[in-house]
Formats: sequence, C-alpha cells, structure tokens
Amino acid sequence: MAPNRKKIVYLSVLVLLTLMVIFTCSHFTFLNAQEKKAEEPSKLLVVWTSGDKDVAIKMVYMYTYNAKKQGWFDRVRFVVWGPSSKLLAEDKELQDYLKKMKNAGVEIQACIACANMYGVTERLRELGIEVKGMGVPLTEMLKTGWTTMTF
Repeated sequence: MAPNRKKIVYLSVLVLLTLMVIFTCSHFTFLNAQEKKAEEPSKLLVVWTSGDKDVAIKMVYMYTYNAKKQGWFDRVRFVVWGPSSKLLAEDKELQDYLKKMKNAGVEIQACIACANMYGVTERLRELGIEVKGMGVPLTEMLKTGWTTMTF
C-alpha cells in the first residue's frame, strides 16, 4: 500500500474511533442525567390566593390533597396567600379540610404579610400553619424546579 494511502486509512480509522468515543460519552452523560433526574423527589407547590370558597373546595383543596395522598408528587406544599388567608381563618369547613391535607403530609404555609393585612396571623397559627415571609421561599421554589400551580 502506498504511504499516502496508509495515512488516509489511518486517519479515517482515527476519526471513526474518535466519533465513536464522543457518541458513547454523550450517550452515557445523557443517561446519567436522566437517572439523576429520576432520583430527585417530585415537588408540587400550590399557591392559593382566591377568596372563592367554591374554587377552594371543588378544585384547589381536592387536587392538592390527592396529589399527596395518591403519590402523584413526593412533596406537596400548599401556600395560603392573599384573600385566601381571610377566608380560611373564618371558614370551619375549609379548616377541617386543611387538617385532612396536613394529616396526609401536605406542607402548609401562609404569607405573614397577607395574614397581617387581614388580621388573621394568630388564627392561622392556631390552625397549625407555618406563617412566615413568603417572597424569598417562593422565589427559591420557582428557581429550583417545583411544579407550581396558582389559584
């Protein structure tokens, strides 16, 4: 075989092997990323702002409760924000349903600024709700991949 032809065959084999290595590494990197993603717990954040009881009972509470109870998400966090804090503080049926969600493992929090505006901070705490500033925690949840629903 001529020297130039040997070089061409050698370079062709080298390029082919390099491409095979690149493809194999890319494939395993993709699989590792998929595996890692599958290992992370799924997280649902429900932000309830509506002062409408019908919406709360027939959608927001029902979905949030079942998302945890049925295992649709590993972690479920329910945030009471705005007019919903006043409605919750005054409504026994919503309070009872909230206890059921909490017993199922739903994490329940409320915005302290909103609770203070409506004068219901202590009442929400009496219901076992963690009342705190929510701007920074909400921002962090949005940035770290929580599936978010707002009502």
